[in-house]
Amino acid sequence: MKQGTDDLRAEYRELADLVRSLSPAQWRLKSDFYGWTPWDEIAHLCFFDQTSLLSATDAEAFARDTATLDSLLATGKEISAIAREKYGHLDGAALLAHWEPLSGRLVDLLAELDPKARLPWYGPTMSARSFATARLMETWAHGQDVWDVVRRRRPATHRLRHIAHIGFTTFGWSFVNRGLPVPGPIPFVSLAAPGGGAWTWGDPASGEFVRGPAEDFCLLVTQRRNLADTALEYSAGSAHAWLSIAQCFAGPPADAPPPGARKPAFAA
Repeated sequence: MKQGTDDLRAEYRELADLVRSLSPAQWRLKSDFYGWTPWDEIAHLCFFDQTSLLSATDAEAFARDTATLDSLLATGKEISAIAREKYGHLDGAALLAHWEPLSGRLVDLLAELDPKARLPWYGPTMSARSFATARLMETWAHGQDVWDVVRRRRPATHRLRHIAHIGFTTFGWSFVNRGLPVPGPIPFVSLAAPGGGAWTWGDPASGEFVRGPAEDFCLLVTQRRNLADTALEYSAGSAHAWLSIAQCFAGPPADAPPPGARKPAFAA
């Protein structure tokens, strides 16, 4: 649990340091992620970090908050619009000043929990360990949108292992979420880790495989890159079927961006 929450804290801090360097104009640049701006990305994270605090401290209040959110979504209102209404009075610097201590409190709370403690969320409950990992994954994914929009290359770190693990364990979910039968066998995944070495999941004798840079795999399963824009290698059966629709986050089925659509020419 300590490693997970330490890594979550580091992920928050890295993104906070990036957006702290943005000019007022950069806060409003439209990204290729549904036109969201860096402000939208931080507002989204702030919104769900706030509801995460409720989940970790007051399950009944979280249930009431979820019911309110569900009713708003049922009217057709998008989550980005809900976040804009909640935080729209804040400019980028003020939003960051609100988000940083909030996310810090969340990490502090999660760090005190038993890793197996169950927390309510949107769907099945989650263990505290999985909850921290999921927050890291979402922070990294939405952070990628900010790195992309300012055309800066983000250094890959060991924290990618958490995201890659979610990516592997949601193999079946990616199909079930689309109402598709889950093919077999589950591919053997071998990823080149930042700094050297390999991270592996599954059975090497599977007959199906995915291999390549860990960062590319994480970009794929969070749907920040199209498979064609990665250096991943894979077998033609269940591995290819999976990578074509891989989705490591909850919610309705989502599609990866078209080839080349989110492959920015980095300035640095």
